[in-house]
Amino acid sequence: MSVHQLPIRSVRDQVSAEEWQTRVDLAAAYRLFAVHGWDDLIFTHITARVPGEDDRFLINPYGMLFEEITASSLVKVDRAGAVVLDNGYPVNPAGFVIHSCIHEARHEMGCVMHAHTPASIAVSAQRDGLLPLSQQSTFVLQSLAYHGYEGLAVDEDEKQRLVADLGDRVFMLLRNHGMLTVGRSVADAFLSMYVLESSCRIQLAAQSAGVELHRIPDEILTGVESRQQVVMLGMGGALAWPALIRKLDRIDPGFRD
Repeated sequence: MSVHQLPIRSVRDQVSAEEWQTRVDLAAAYRLFAVHGWDDLIFTHITARVPGEDDRFLINPYGMLFEEITASSLVKVDRAGAVVLDNGYPVNPAGFVIHSCIHEARHEMGCVMHAHTPASIAVSAQRDGLLPLSQQSTFVLQSLAYHGYEGLAVDEDEKQRLVADLGDRVFMLLRNHGMLTVGRSVADAFLSMYVLESSCRIQLAAQSAGVELHRIPDEILTGVESRQQVVMLGMGGALAWPALIRKLDRIDPGFRD
């Protein structure tokens, strides 16, 4: 099937104020992925639960670059992946397999992000995975899961294994595939993605020096979560998110359409 760029009409008057705000935040996240170079053409996904509609979700229109995505172009689907609010674009079935099972299992989480960055794939392919080599990694290691590679994620049977591997954690490295984060909000999931990607890039940079590396001791890893709450003023991703939105409004405001 050939997918062409379609004119996108605003859906603001067709959705609740809460859904529209979630659409704006999710579109911003897609644009920020592009800004940071985390996108993989059209092939990864960020999803958000529609407020007040627990069995409905927003996902990217399959065929649009992340830098093109707007609040109105996001596709609303139900838990089976069926389009609820049609704008003419299809949904990637592999993308929704991964996201739908996590949304269904983790009702407290409003957003699921998945990326195929070279750094995350490279670290996920290492036998020992992410190592305690940086301050950033100490945050990730408090809540990190791994999922073995099973090929393209189109098999419904993989859902239960993916959910079981993630458990109650926030970060996941998908072996030979990439990374995934979950958050109560788009802002929380984005901050977690930023920290995980940073951890992977730092690890590869340190390993490339070809010298013996110093690992952060286990005793320092203990208690990182409570210290993080202090540093973040208990606000999580909401602390940095307004500044990121201001940046987008300066350089790429089209996400609000």
